[in-house]
Amino acid sequence: MLNGKKVVLVMPAYNAAKTLQKTYEAIPKGFVDDVLLVDDKSQDNTVELAQCLGIKTYVHAQNRGYGGNQKTCYAKALELGADIVVMLHPDYQYTPKLIPAMVSPIAEGVNDCMLGSRILGKGALRGGMPIYKYVANRFLTLIQNLLINEKLSEYHTGYRAFSREVLERLPLEQNSDDFIFDNQMLCQIVYAGFHIGEVTCPTKYEKESSSISFLRSCKYGIGVLRCSMGTFLHRHGMRKSPLLEPLDKA
Repeated sequence: MLNGKKVVLVMPAYNAAKTLQKTYEAIPKGFVDDVLLVDDKSQDNTVELAQCLGIKTYVHAQNRGYGGNQKTCYAKALELGADIVVMLHPDYQYTPKLIPAMVSPIAEGVNDCMLGSRILGKGALRGGMPIYKYVANRFLTLIQNLLINEKLSEYHTGYRAFSREVLERLPLEQNSDDFIFDNQMLCQIVYAGFHIGEVTCPTKYEKESSSISFLRSCKYGIGVLRCSMGTFLHRHGMRKSPLLEPLDKA
């Protein structure tokens, strides 16, 4: 508990056996009440290792994709009574040591959502982020800030924390099951008027860290621009977005 609020850490996992234990053991004691892992039909022994570590584990019968995995993560966390949910990749790219900094602003009612930013400071390139990904990140973030009327350092981090209210209000099931889920969710959060904070997060790009191919990165980038443009058009009454319409009625 933190300020009387239950904190649940969720880990969307796929073939994470090589880094799971290292990630789990680095979680700060006393800040997380429950840890759960959702396995997206891994081909390695992620599930067996998670169970040996005592982690609550849920297994998809079929691979649902990164976005589909997160949908299960958040639904299960809310079932556990979470007031704050932290999403952390089990590939050790993001340090678990920042969990206190991620959850405290939400527990104190300062922000509704927190992002661990690789771009604040100089941690991204020092941590091994490929230069093309860094440039694409900066370009996409600039366009997104202009289109959705926000001022974030990046929209593409996989280290996030949310209040229960955010997760209960957003129509997450309408979002994609693919990687673009992350950006759809942030567009919904901004459109709904929730407050977002950021903390500097050093990252480690190692061979075990999860990554997507160059072609999938290009597909993701196009999806990001479409999502942001859809938010812009919806906000200005030019074209309705099915991802945002439910928020108009809330």
